[in-house]
Amino acid sequence: MIAPLDRKLIRDLAGMWGQALMIALVVSAGVATFINSRTMLYSLETTRAGFYDRFYFADVFAGVKRAPESIKQRAAEIPGVARVESRVVEMVNLDVPGMEEPAVAQLISMPVSGEPALNRVYLRRGRRLEPGRDDEVLASEKFTEANGLTVGDSVTAIINGRKKDLRIVGVVLSPEYVFQVKPGDLVPDPEHFGVFWMNREALEMAFDMEGAFNDLTIGLMRGAEVEEVIFRLDKLLVPYGGLGAYGREDQLSHMLLESDIQGLKTTGLVAPSIFLAVAAFLLNVVLARLLALQREQIAALKAFGYSNVAIGWHYLKFVLVIICFGSLLGMVGGFFLARTFTVMIAELYQYPELIIRMRPSVVATAVSVAAGAALLGAVGAVRRAVRVPPAEAMRPEPPASFGPTLLERLGLGRVLPSSARMVLRQIERRPVKSGLSVLAIALSVAIIVVGQFIQDSMDYTLDHQFFRVQRYDMAVSTLEASSTDILHDLSHMPGVMRVEPVRTVAARIRFGPRSRRVGLMGLPRDGTLYRMADDSGALYRPPPGGVTLSASLARRLGVEVGQLVRVETLEGKRPAAMLPVVSLLEDLQGLNAYMDIDSLNRLMRQGPRVTGAFLMTDSAQQTQTYHALKETPKVTGVTLKSSAIESFTETLAKNLGTMKKINLFFACVIAVGVVYNSTRIAQSERSRELATLRVVGFTRGEISAILLGELGLLTLAAMPLGWMMGYSFAAGLNLLMNQMEAFRFPLVVERSTYGIASGVVLTAATLSGLLVRRSLDHLDLIAVLKARD
Repeated sequence: MIAPLDRKLIRDLAGMWGQALMIALVVSAGVATFINSRTMLYSLETTRAGFYDRFYFADVFAGVKRAPESIKQRAAEIPGVARVESRVVEMVNLDVPGMEEPAVAQLISMPVSGEPALNRVYLRRGRRLEPGRDDEVLASEKFTEANGLTVGDSVTAIINGRKKDLRIVGVVLSPEYVFQVKPGDLVPDPEHFGVFWMNREALEMAFDMEGAFNDLTIGLMRGAEVEEVIFRLDKLLVPYGGLGAYGREDQLSHMLLESDIQGLKTTGLVAPSIFLAVAAFLLNVVLARLLALQREQIAALKAFGYSNVAIGWHYLKFVLVIICFGSLLGMVGGFFLARTFTVMIAELYQYPELIIRMRPSVVATAVSVAAGAALLGAVGAVRRAVRVPPAEAMRPEPPASFGPTLLERLGLGRVLPSSARMVLRQIERRPVKSGLSVLAIALSVAIIVVGQFIQDSMDYTLDHQFFRVQRYDMAVSTLEASSTDILHDLSHMPGVMRVEPVRTVAARIRFGPRSRRVGLMGLPRDGTLYRMADDSGALYRPPPGGVTLSASLARRLGVEVGQLVRVETLEGKRPAAMLPVVSLLEDLQGLNAYMDIDSLNRLMRQGPRVTGAFLMTDSAQQTQTYHALKETPKVTGVTLKSSAIESFTETLAKNLGTMKKINLFFACVIAVGVVYNSTRIAQSERSRELATLRVVGFTRGEISAILLGELGLLTLAAMPLGWMMGYSFAAGLNLLMNQMEAFRFPLVVERSTYGIASGVVLTAATLSGLLVRRSLDHLDLIAVLKARD
């Protein structure tokens, strides 16, 4: 037996099913985005943690010029150290079959027998290395896939100035290279950078490292102090050319992974919060107006003995039905999106397996937040309704105060048609209702602006980083600091039109108790191929008497312009100096420090030295340039800007772009829901008035103009407010996103974004108006003739 109030609930839902569906879709958008982001985040964190633990990912890393193997035992005696692994690690040029341009490989030694203590590899295909073979390698999976290589294929490497064919016997994955990026880069380029594992004996002989190592990794005991271990390890390795130890948070692959995860955490909180806030606001507006239309019904229910609690619960059930339906849709959509996005994002990484799990707590939290937000928006409306005394509720609401509008008082009323004057009077006489309608529509505009903002920022970042800052065609690097003679050799290669030097030194910058390990970049003051440009495009010159820091680095150190920082270099004799911070650069990538190259060489107490060069080349002679670089022993790394752009577009931009499209879709759903509900509510409130006008002789077109004209004016008034709100939301999201170290995105909202947002909302308003226009043809004119009092 269905209770009378429940039958009334069913009739109310059936009578406004369109509005209820739109609100449910808004709720589902918030629930789906929350479940998607949290499930994706949990899956990626669980997958990463499992891979790290099973294959003993190191906690501390240290490079060294050359240290005897006996140092390994002394490192193991440092308090807090659980495992130690010494290695030989070298960067070499590669000649890959079928590829004109040179590639680069990181060669890492493997123990002669058994597994390494840390950073073990997962064998995907093939077999392990055989002892005594100096031509066998295990290759990273991303590199083999990008180049169409398989087990049994060979590549040619330039090892210590000599060509050597290396045969791939196994394809592997490593926790150290989940995000496979060449040292010094922040964008993966698996086609031109690979990681090879080789028998240690072979690498020792090739690089004169018998009984020695140049790389040390350490695993820590639970609760060990990372900074203390790093301090002791640095002290131990300084006599052997230590390059400075660093923790896992500064390891390139882990840092980029963590940056991605932090970005997901940010977007996973912001988007659902906005969607659910809009849903709560929309429910409040809809329910408040619904209850205003049902004043007489509420009074009748009270007269029949229903308590305030029973009536309030009846209307709250109306909200709960919508929330339950929206939450169900959101759960299904959220899990589908989480699986799709997790697989898509994981394609960037190298994991043996991907763990995708939707936790019940995430679903419960999403539904609870949605229900809480919606009920919060509805409780106030219900409370106001049930407080109305029955006798007062039996009477219709008093009519709005009549009087001339502002335009009529200014004498402009006579130039307007009667329908236009009615529209203006309706808006001006109910400022609160009109203001809420404007705010609701403005929110829908703002959400679309936020959804499109990420794409604008990505496009600007691509243009800024690869065409304003990096104006070269390719960058080359050397194994160690070399004389400037290499610049002469590079400038005489076929196709090379311009060469500019660069020197990068590993350094630790200290200010008070804070410090960060960075790459200190020395650039020529008159250089044009790599420019120091901030996020607005303003250019800076390398300071001759101090350092320029990334503004992001300065904030982490707590330093300002004019203050002194201690620059401790981690190479050669490891000189240090107190240098003034000349300027701060709001750049978009990494944590950087810049100096004039001559000043950097003086700081290192050396003559002119470079660690690489930027080249501008003739595209018609690129093949000859590539061939010459492959034959140059001193060149151990080549970065092609065209490949970096392609990789950036195919990885970060593609994934963020896909996520943007989904958020934009949800934003459009909300926009349609907001506008449609506003239109339907306005129709419900004015149906009696419009029917009366039809009775007294107004045509269908005239009453349509009155109702839809009001909608049009409110929509146009909401546009500027929506643009401002959207920009404010984008600024808040940008502030949260820019806490990441790897990438920072500028606050850029293109004019086209405002156009897209306005176009979507205007389209929604037009479609809603057409739907309402059809219903105006079926007004109950007979009911209008019946008196209400």
